[in-house]
Amino acid sequence: MKRIGLLSDTHGFLNPRLYKFFEKVDEIWHAGDIGTIEVSDELSGFKPLKSVYGNIDGHQIRAVHPLHQRFFCEEVDVWMTHIGGYPGRYERYVMPEIFKNPPNIFISGHSHILKVIYDKKLDFLHMNPGAAGRHGLHKVCTALRFAIDGKDIRDLEIWEINRNERAV
Repeated sequence: MKRIGLLSDTHGFLNPRLYKFFEKVDEIWHAGDIGTIEVSDELSGFKPLKSVYGNIDGHQIRAVHPLHQRFFCEEVDVWMTHIGGYPGRYERYVMPEIFKNPPNIFISGHSHILKVIYDKKLDFLHMNPGAAGRHGLHKVCTALRFAIDGKDIRDLEIWEINRNERAV
């Protein structure tokens, strides 16, 4: 069993309260718009990190993190990218592959809106952890925590905090 912490859109800011939420996870997955290489280094120093770059990420982050990550966690096929869309409205550059070879979990960020939706048509779970950083239109910062046990995806929990709340 692997316990996963999932976040996106930190835009260069890590709320210290995330460390408590991610304290017992085995890995952290970041769905892009990391913001600074320091945030990437901080997360990878805390837990093993899988990440993709987002549209605001510069050359330092793009040199370390790919546009897409496709990997297995336990027996679950995971595809993570920053701008991927959501069920019924996938981005055009992911559509051919998502229809031809759908994963078990499709993860994207970018929208700053937390969504966990089962795509009935393509038979997989879509996850967008929302935005954990301070920049953007969102008023609440969010992240996810869940477990993958063999083929099972379970124990989903949401972390949320008012964007303007003090980060102590």
